[in-house]
Amino acid sequence: MDGASGSSGGYGPALDGPNSAFIRLVSSDDREFIVKREHALMSNTIKTMMQECEGFLENQTNRIHFALISGNILEIVCKYFMHKAHYQKCLELVPEFPISPDDALQLMKASSFLDC
Repeated sequence: MDGASGSSGGYGPALDGPNSAFIRLVSSDDREFIVKREHALMSNTIKTMMQECEGFLENQTNRIHFALISGNILEIVCKYFMHKAHYQKCLELVPEFPISPDDALQLMKASSFLDC
């Protein structure tokens, strides 16, 4: 996830165009995370930013920079997206997503902003 390359040079997932299967999330300390679009769109904030009709630049570049979310917290958010997607249609008891007490406050702020 962290440090993955974009579509230039044919390496990594394709990030071109508004219908790309992946988008790049960039933290305040410039760590980059390439995630499946369908996972990232679990966030209502990201979904709004990626809607074509809104005309956001993020939709054209498939890159969203979060100036107030650190790389450590954004990494946990990306892992949560995968966890949520994996268990979305699960009929059994969903395992608790592990959160360190040290990260809890910052994660709460990020999840509130991201609406996820």
